[in-house]
Amino acid sequence: MESKGIRINKFLSEAGVCSRRKADEYIEAGWVCVNDVIAEKGTKVTTGDRVTVKGTEVSVQEQKVVLAFYKPRGLVCSAQGQGATTVFDYLQYPGNLYYVGRLDKDSEGLLLLTNDGDLANAISKARYGHEKEYEVVVNRPVNEGFIRKMSQGVPILDTVTKECQVWQTGQKQFSIILTQGLNRQIRRMCEYCGYRVKRLKRVRVMNIELGDLEPGAYRELNSQELTELQRRIHERE
Repeated sequence: MESKGIRINKFLSEAGVCSRRKADEYIEAGWVCVNDVIAEKGTKVTTGDRVTVKGTEVSVQEQKVVLAFYKPRGLVCSAQGQGATTVFDYLQYPGNLYYVGRLDKDSEGLLLLTNDGDLANAISKARYGHEKEYEVVVNRPVNEGFIRKMSQGVPILDTVTKECQVWQTGQKQFSIILTQGLNRQIRRMCEYCGYRVKRLKRVRVMNIELGDLEPGAYRELNSQELTELQRRIHERE
């Protein structure tokens, strides 16, 4: 830790509790204490200080980790599953992790998980337009009109989706690359065009590919992947 201390929101991010932005919200709510004193946004943490969030003590995790996880269908991206198994319950990974770009319960494929709050926040910010690629199976044959309409943008959720790359890969299959993340976006786009999604799998987030991971398996990103990921993030900032 820096000799003069680090700001409390950065400390919480490095501890894997949350992003800096979310940390500021926790601080404003009065949930964060340093040495039993309610923290303010300018509070700094130095070696030996005791930091708690909602009464639970936290400490900095020196080792940052980013996982590529093949989320099977049926798992939910939530801290509380409300009857369904969560990604975190399934993995039982030691330490605090949070997902980067959720997948709904019925979707599968690549989910990034990390204890680096700043990294997670940078990847998730919609304004940066980071690419996410999906393979989709629908309930009836795909045609040129469908591909054209999907790629040009369709009205959902009181907006029109951004233009995107879409190409047919089978009679009832297509691939799509999105640079935004509206709620259940692909499913809603297909519904608008008169189709129903039968299978939805994310195969890429930026430069990270699902590859040959099996459902339920995960791996740590290698140094080359992390370097390129950071390069793309900084390029957009």
